[in-house]
Amino acid sequence: MTAPNAPADLPAPERLRTIVHAALDTKAEDVRVRHLERIADFADYFVIASGASERQVQAIADRIEERLRERGVRPLHVEGHAAGQWVLLDYGDLIAHVFLDDRRRHYGLERLWADAPDVTPDYLS
Repeated sequence: MTAPNAPADLPAPERLRTIVHAALDTKAEDVRVRHLERIADFADYFVIASGASERQVQAIADRIEERLRERGVRPLHVEGHAAGQWVLLDYGDLIAHVFLDDRRRHYGLERLWADAPDVTPDYLS
């Protein structure tokens, strides 16, 4: 699945690496990449990250959006930014979730998508 707004010259692995590094640059905690392609039809990857405060969650989401925009990619939809507890950035084939730490534990996406392989190390370099 290819996002309709993704430039042909920026493949999913590069977009994922951009998301992961933007989150890490903003001091996101426990950044994880889950590969959903074989178990979901709405997205190929989730990126999940945590921030320590609402402001930090918003800053992480802003940095992700900014870094991808610099590379010509815009989200299809952004949700939750104003509240800063769970920001969802939908890029079609990949979705970034930035949580306030206690919201992440409460919703447990890693638990809900436990069958999706954790491929985080592939995107840290």
